[in-house]
Amino acid sequence: MAPLPLQDEILLFEPVATQGEALSVVFAFPNQYSVGITSLGYQVVWATLARRADIDVSRLFTDGSEPLPSTMDVLGFSISWELDYVNLLTLLEQLNVPLKGCDRTADHPLVFGGGPVLTANPEPFADFFDVILLGDGETLLDDFVDALVELKSASRAETLRHLAQVPGIYVPALYAVTYDGPTGGVRAIEPIEADIPATVQKQTYRGNVLSASTVVTPHAAWENIYMVEVVRSCPEMCRFCLASYLTLPFRPASLEDSLMPAIEQGLAVTSRLGLLGASVTQHPEFDTLLDYLNRPQFDDVRVSLSSVRTNTVTPKLAATLTRHDSRSITIAIESGSERVRNIVNKKLATDDIEQAAVNAKAGGLSAMKLYGMAGVPGETMADLEQTVALLLRLKKAAPGLRLTFGCSTFVPKAHTPFQWYGVNKAAEKRLKYLQKHLRSQGIDFRPESYNWSVIQALISRGDRRLGAVLERVRHYGDTLGSYRRAFKEFQGQIPPLEYYVHADWELGQPLPWDHLLGPLPKVTLQKHFDSAGVDAIAV
Repeated sequence: MAPLPLQDEILLFEPVATQGEALSVVFAFPNQYSVGITSLGYQVVWATLARRADIDVSRLFTDGSEPLPSTMDVLGFSISWELDYVNLLTLLEQLNVPLKGCDRTADHPLVFGGGPVLTANPEPFADFFDVILLGDGETLLDDFVDALVELKSASRAETLRHLAQVPGIYVPALYAVTYDGPTGGVRAIEPIEADIPATVQKQTYRGNVLSASTVVTPHAAWENIYMVEVVRSCPEMCRFCLASYLTLPFRPASLEDSLMPAIEQGLAVTSRLGLLGASVTQHPEFDTLLDYLNRPQFDDVRVSLSSVRTNTVTPKLAATLTRHDSRSITIAIESGSERVRNIVNKKLATDDIEQAAVNAKAGGLSAMKLYGMAGVPGETMADLEQTVALLLRLKKAAPGLRLTFGCSTFVPKAHTPFQWYGVNKAAEKRLKYLQKHLRSQGIDFRPESYNWSVIQALISRGDRRLGAVLERVRHYGDTLGSYRRAFKEFQGQIPPLEYYVHADWELGQPLPWDHLLGPLPKVTLQKHFDSAGVDAIAV
């Protein structure tokens, strides 16, 4: 394993020297260093571990690592992208750790995982992890490590049973799943013994001091960027949106206690600032934050924003971004059809979208990227035609503003009101329709792969039976054809691909993640589903 370019890292925290018999932890990101070190979540968890005297932590990526210990007590993974499971399995093999938890013994490290993919629905990956952390790491991580340190001399079985009592910690092996036959849905998920909690509640950090980068390096995917989390979750609650529903409630960072001190710390070592959050511009003091960034001392700072709410694109915001070396802004509109936006609860008028384009150009920006979806529940071809018409309207309203339309296929996500809907098979043709009618008009159309959306839906709605499929597919390649091939080999042993991806599920049926509780109860999600006003699914 190649060494990491540690000489180029600027640390923004003080690692603590280990004391006594520290727990040996390897914390991995199953992708390249440049990708993993750009993950704010990975950075913060690593720094949290490195600040503890009772932990000796080493980092591991697919292309390099810090010096690894001869024996590992704990091996952790941060999973941000579904298909990184392939690299996860490869790293386990390279470390001589059995792929499945049931095959590990006292001679093997305890394997844990966390991150957005696992918090949403860990079931397809349940076989590969001994422990899964559900939710925000601010309190959960220390509770987990405290328990590990306390249980260092305990047996593997004792450790897992004790960890299962800690809020937010899920031990898949201690839960049994029954099915309505080999090819039917989930019937029930229950603990294997009475003293194991029946459900596991995702842990939510409710403080107003949010995350910021703990390391800056030129080798990150965004070179030398310093990232600050401005808000967590989103108040809009679009019915398909995992980033909103899974991370509720909406929490803005304190301007004086969190944002300003963090920004000053970061800009002391770099001139590139990234403001992160699902809806950054809805911070209640965002205008004050812009004034702060427009101070002369920050004139040489390059500022980047994640996607912003459309009706918050003001001339002042555009001018601030232009002043700080940004040329483009990104907004999510979902559809050019106001009817479809109402279905998904996107509270946005078409006039607001046009005004955002006008304001972006007036503020000096040269480009705008818009995100949308095809195959939204209830969508018709007339709605697609309105998307084309809207893009042409924007081109006319803001001449010279370069427009890019990125479009994905609707994918159902666990813990959202649209988790019961399947992927619309017509979406692939609808993407091609948009491509034909937008590119011919000089609009840069960038569709996300429909096949990738199918794979994403499979994993996002999967149950434990997918573990065997995932193991098989990694040897075939990550194409949709590989998944279809694997499903044929398991025919009669698991439901067909169609069931996981395209089928609309009944509102009353048990879901693979019913025992893993998100911020809102299932009955509330059903009410939000009903309020969409689309033709009802069978109950």
